Amino acid sequence: MTPRQVQKHVMDYLEATECQIIEKSPVHVTVKLSPRADQMLTDRPYYWGFVERTGAEPQTLSFTFVFDPEKYDAAASVPTPRGGAGLIAAGGNNVAVGYGAPASPPPWGGGAAASQGPNDAKGPGARPPGGNPGPDAGSNPGANAGGAAGGPISAAGNAAANNGPNDGILARYFGVTPMLPRLGPGLIRREDITFGSRRLRQIWSAAQTEGKCLHLFEAPGNLQRMTLFSAAYEPWLAVCFKVELSCDLRREELHFTGVSLLTGEVRENFSSILDSLELTPRLPENVHIQPYEISLASGAGLLERHILSKLSGQDYSWAEAARRRLQEELEIIDAYYEELLKEPDEEKRFATQEQHASRRKETIWQYEPNISVSPVVYGLFHLRRQ
Repeated sequence: MTPRQVQKHVMDYLEATECQIIEKSPVHVTVKLSPRADQMLTDRPYYWGFVERTGAEPQTLSFTFVFDPEKYDAAASVPTPRGGAGLIAAGGNNVAVGYGAPASPPPWGGGAAASQGPNDAKGPGARPPGGNPGPDAGSNPGANAGGAAGGPISAAGNAAANNGPNDGILARYFGVTPMLPRLGPGLIRREDITFGSRRLRQIWSAAQTEGKCLHLFEAPGNLQRMTLFSAAYEPWLAVCFKVELSCDLRREELHFTGVSLLTGEVRENFSSILDSLELTPRLPENVHIQPYEISLASGAGLLERHILSKLSGQDYSWAEAARRRLQEELEIIDAYYEELLKEPDEEKRFATQEQHASRRKETIWQYEPNISVSPVVYGLFHLRRQ
């Protein structure tokens, strides 16, 4: 999958769960999760149990989901231009100061000192920013220049230690930790979402769990809302079956089949019918649902019999070939353990028998043909009767 396709899947889920989109670009999205999405994605059962017991206002987490990390990092590494920022060059006693004052302090923390010339600090008790106080600080331009711009390392260390956001004993021993980006009341965490990532699999699993059962109606046009007679909607029960054909190889098939609960008609490839329709979760205006002639249990039985009859007519030469490979593997295993089972030591012979049985069981599990059918998505659809 391309980053654009991954982004579409994630955005569809975020919109369906009513998450708040804070910022969006072609390569990332910053979002504040809704309570529904937070419970599915953040794995905080104790917190949500506390919210349910106490009735407290839930505080959901915020994330920056990055779909193309290379482009995102490349864009983030471009320095932001600062309006009127001057060029600072420190070399001995000479300080070259730009014509304009910087709009905001530079990242190394020496903005206040950089805007001063070598003779700006006056008086015997003056203390240049970033320097050390001395009796002759104002009369020595070299000291002022050194205190103002005394190299990027000293200026950064003094500014960070004295004026930084993490001033304290921990900052002295471990250095200044940069402030993490914050937006709103909580911290925004970055996560890279690419094909195969853990978070993308989690979103797919949540979407599959929440969207397994559907109840939708066909949206009528504007003309239907203005007519005097209501439209008749026919109920359909549709199930998407996943058929797994497995041996030492594996194949999966999806069969989306629907049955009319009014007439009992079964239609294959039911998704092609739904793709051309606009569906809504609410009952539209000026329509009515026809009463069911077939119950939901009977409709489900019709679909199960239909999929089984369809599978019974397929070619199963692959299963015969798998059984032949299974027999060959079992013969090789039996030939290998034939001599080992003649061990006179009873304890060793018993351990060998267990190993032989375990190896045969694993081989049978791997090569034995197997067919399983399970419903992936199912729903009740009310469509305009043709």
